[in-house]
Parts: sequence; C-alpha cells; structure tokens
Amino acid sequence: MNKILALVGNPNCGKTTLFNTLTGSNQYVGNWPGVTVERKIGKLMNYEGYDVMDLPGVYSLSPYTPEEVVTRDYLLENHPGAVINILDASNLERNLYLTTQILEQGYPMVLALNMMDLVHKNGDDLDTQGLADALGCHAIEITASKGQGIKELLDVAIHASDGHVHLKPIRYSNVIEDTLVRIDEICNLPPEHDKRWHLVKIFERDPHELEKANLVPQLKEKLEALICWAEQKEGDDAESLIAAGRYAAIENLLRQYYKRGNKDQTSKISDAIDKVVTNRVLGLPIFFGIMWLMYFVSVSTVGQYTTDGMDAFFKNLGETLRAFLEGAAVSPILTGLAVDGIIGGVGAVLSFVPQIFMLFLFLSFLEDCGYMSRVAFLMDRIFRSFGLSGRSFIPMLIGTGCSVPAIMSARTIENDKDRKLTIMLTPFIPCNAKLPLFALFAAALFPANSWIGPSMYLFGIIMVIVSGFVLKKTRFFNTEAANFVMEMPAYHWPKLKSMWQHTWDRVKGFIIKAGTIIFVASAVLWLLQNFNLQLEMVKPDQSMMADIGRFIAPLFAPLGFGTWQTAFAAIGGFIAKEVIVSTFGILAGVTDPENGGTAMQAVVQSMFTPASGYAFMVFILLASPCIAAIATIRREMGSWRWTLAALGYQTGIAYVIAFVVYQIGSRF
Repeated sequence: MNKILALVGNPNCGKTTLFNTLTGSNQYVGNWPGVTVERKIGKLMNYEGYDVMDLPGVYSLSPYTPEEVVTRDYLLENHPGAVINILDASNLERNLYLTTQILEQGYPMVLALNMMDLVHKNGDDLDTQGLADALGCHAIEITASKGQGIKELLDVAIHASDGHVHLKPIRYSNVIEDTLVRIDEICNLPPEHDKRWHLVKIFERDPHELEKANLVPQLKEKLEALICWAEQKEGDDAESLIAAGRYAAIENLLRQYYKRGNKDQTSKISDAIDKVVTNRVLGLPIFFGIMWLMYFVSVSTVGQYTTDGMDAFFKNLGETLRAFLEGAAVSPILTGLAVDGIIGGVGAVLSFVPQIFMLFLFLSFLEDCGYMSRVAFLMDRIFRSFGLSGRSFIPMLIGTGCSVPAIMSARTIENDKDRKLTIMLTPFIPCNAKLPLFALFAAALFPANSWIGPSMYLFGIIMVIVSGFVLKKTRFFNTEAANFVMEMPAYHWPKLKSMWQHTWDRVKGFIIKAGTIIFVASAVLWLLQNFNLQLEMVKPDQSMMADIGRFIAPLFAPLGFGTWQTAFAAIGGFIAKEVIVSTFGILAGVTDPENGGTAMQAVVQSMFTPASGYAFMVFILLASPCIAAIATIRREMGSWRWTLAALGYQTGIAYVIAFVVYQIGSRF
C-alpha cells in the first residue's frame, strides 16, 4: 500500500498548484476559498510507492465548516505518512495558526514555505532554519507556481515519512500546561502521537473528543471543575485561552525569525486599485462595465465572426455528408436524420464554441488575476444587506460555468438554511449552456443593442437578491446570515498555462455535452419533427413535435411565445439548455452554407418579437435547470420535497417574470 503525503494549508496558499505539480493533475487553481471542496488524490510523479492527498483549504482544524471537518477527520482517522504544510510565506501570522494545530497531532511534518518570491520582493527576511529548529521540523522554501524547491521538498517529506522528525508543539501558560497534565490523569489517554491534540481539544470542551473519552458522570464533573478552575485563574474561556496561546507563540516566532521590510510597489499598486474597484459607489458599475465589455468582445464582435465560420463549417459538413449518403443510395430518412437532425442540431450548438471559449478566457483572466475575489467582497456587502450569506456568491460565480459544480460548492456554507437557499437560487445565474441562446436571440432580435446579452447576468443577480430577500422572510429560511471571511490575494498577472487549462476544461465539458446529450436529443428532435404518432414521415406542422407543442402552447401564450415551435423549444430546455438552440437549428433546416450564419436568426425573427424574445430569454434564464443540475439539487438537498420546492419556485417565478416582461414590453 502506498504511503500518503497529505497537503494541508490555508485557502489561497498555493496548495492545489503544488498538488498539480507533484501529480501532473489538471486540477484548476482558483482565487477564492471553496475550490477544493472534497479531498483529491494523485500518484506522486517520479516516486514509486507514494500518493499525494490534496485536502480542502482550511484556516484551522476546529470543525466549524465542512472543509475543516473533512481535513481534520482525514488526518485523525487515516494517519498519513507525512504532512506537507503549505504556508504563504508572505502571510505567516495567519498561516502558522494551522501549523500549531498540526504540530499537536504529532504527524511527521514538513513546512513548505511558498511564495518566497513575494517575501524577497517585499524586502522581508525570513530565517527559515531558525523557524524550522523552533518547531522541530524541516522547512523548505518553494515557489510552487514556478516549480522552485519542489525536488528538495519531496526528498525531505519522504525522509520525514520514515519517522525522522522530533516536533516541538508550542507551550501554553503554566496554568494550562498543568491543567492538561491533570486532564490526562482523569481521561487516561493512550500514549499515541496525537495525545496532546486530544488533551487540548478536551480542554476546549470539544463535543467529539468528550464523547470519545466516554467518562463516567463522576469523572465528567471532575473534568468540568478542573477546566472551570483554569478559566477562572486565566480570566477567559478555555477555547479563547488556547487561541490566545497559539497567537502569542506565533507572535514570538515571527519576532525572532521574520524581519519585515518596506511594503513593495506591487502591494501599493494593489491597494490603489482596490480603492477604486471595491469602492462603495464605483465598484458595482465597474464590475458590470467589465462584464459588458467581456460579453461585447466575446459575443457581439470577434466571437460573431468566428461563430459564422463555424456555422459555415457545419453546413458544409452536412452538405458533404448528404452528397455521400445520397451517392451511396442510403435511405432518405437516415440521410435526413444524419444531416438535418444530428449535424444540424449538434452543429447549431457547437457553432457557439468560439464565443464560449473567448468568454471563459476572459473569466479565467479575471479569476486568476485576483479581481473576482474583489467582486465576491462587493457582492457580500449587498447580499448581507438583503439577509443572504456572502458565501452564497462563490457558488453563483462558479455557476457562470455550470450549475452542477456550483450547486455542489454550496457545501461550504455551514448554515443549512443558507445552504438550501443558495442551492435554490444559484441556477438563476446564466451558465455556459444558456450563452448560445442569449447570443442567438441578441443577434437576431437586438443587433444594435450590445447590452442585451450582459443584461441576463444583471437580471439573474437581481432575481437572486430579490428572491433571497423575500424567502428570508419565511420560516423556512429565516436565519441570521453567516459571516463571510475572504482573503484578498494581491493582483498579479495570471499564468498562461493556468488560464488555458481552466478555459479548456470548461469548453471541453461543453463539447462533451454536445457530443452526448445533445447528439441524442438532436436525433430525437428530428424524429419528432418529421414523424407522426403512426410513425409516418410528415411535414413538420403535422408531426409529433407539433402535436406536443400545440398541447402546451396555450400555457405560454400569455408570455408571448404561444406557437407550437416556441412552446416545444421552451420545454426542451428542461432536458438541457443547449437543446433549445438545437431545436431552432433543426427547425431552420437550411443547407445553403452561404446562408447558414443567418438561418437560425431568420427562424427566431419569424417566431418572436423583441418583447416576446426577451421574455423567452428571461423564462429560460430563471426556469428549472437541466436534468443533470436537478439530480445534483436532489443529492445536495437530501430530499425530493426540497428538490420539488426548489424547481417549483424557479419555474413559477420564471413564468411570472416572463409574463410581466412581455406584457410591459409589448406596450412599447
């Protein structure tokens, strides 16, 4: 069985970057807490017999959040061969708090002092050897993003995994140390390597540790009296005394081994930028201006030219395949299915890949450079004023890519009511599957209005805020919003490799979805459009699609899209949002490559007015997400009752808002 090297560190300390370097993994590196929600494992490259475990980023091992529970439980129950404790060397005061807790667990540990380039750039001086000697472990300077110091770190960590360490846990006050000795006499803990950890947690009255101690009532009373005596002598509660003791030890270490220089020019520039982009008045307009520019370049200008080229490619591909199949005397039905159904439907979706790629390239740049952390800070201020948790914005930010991982990332919200509310509202944020629809409708119905596409993002955020404010007034979600702590990383130029990897991961997921779900859906849609219930080939207006569309069309008539084609397209979105564009692609049925770029736009223009088109976009934006997201909601909610409540609210509010948009918009 392979030995495990466990990576433990604060969020944003470079832990996942190091994991990628050690294992060759393609795990994406983000700039906000909660990216690594679950632990991940990979084989250590170039070293036989060792695996690397990437544990969630945590600030401490006190189990207050899901990440802390996962990390603490893994360390206590799985006994890794060695712990590589990654620290942001430019922010040791915060990072060393976790280190003091790991020391008490007694595992062989190596300090990986990351971001040393920033320390030197700031003019600071760190006595690495002195710090290592004081803690009884090795400390290696690394810069994970550049691969510097990694070989030395691994050699030391593997050596440590053989037990070659003599850790020196911090010492508390004499009163606390005496109390820990007496707690040991009461609880009689076995002489394990993590004995001191358990004694400290019992002193803090940790419920998990007290339950494990399994003391008889008489000993429980004696233990409580002992802890109360220590609290009275020290003048504070036990948990605060331990925290104060750790920070006092950290302060002493830094005073001896860390000499701070002058603040570097980069930090000054970051502070100057933050005064503008996080300004109470200017912050949000700047954010929406950036989103508009990103959308305008990705969709309305450069992206539009590349999309036209992709559309022409698929039309040419369809014509070539048609000529081949007809030349081979293949049945007209199979030819139509392959060309008009599969190529037409899948091609209609894949034509938007260039736009999606550019959009995610922009988003990756904003995330990696540190700007999106500032956006989270801005939105936290707004969210909390409406009773929402600031943590809710992180899943919603992830939701710009896909609702499935966004819903899963809501696990980082410890309050159950806030977590359920976030899961319910996150799908309101436009995901990449909705982007092709918005791009199509914006080009077809609003060619002169570049704000139409970005308005969907603004609309989604507004609906999140309004819905959160209303739902927080109900007994199901009425709770105090949890505090949201987020570190603001310094601005920096993103690594091209990281940006490319993040962008490609998202685009690849979109393409895979088009090659599987959309492939099958396009074939089914073509069959529904060309056959009736007797399985006879008929005209589209006599097909099963038309029958289904006419049956549900009256339901959508008040929203402005009451034809059988638009009604069927609307319900197709419940399978996958890309199916909507596939439906219009199949309905277009145009095979002339020169007209391919405008074929679907012509179909949309024939079926919608600007008012009904915008109402349709709003309905798709807010209505129940795709099947994959619904399954994820069910798993995260833990019950069908909550799942159906979420889907009912989403679709109900989508119907009402789309109705209002159409009724008001049609007046103008």
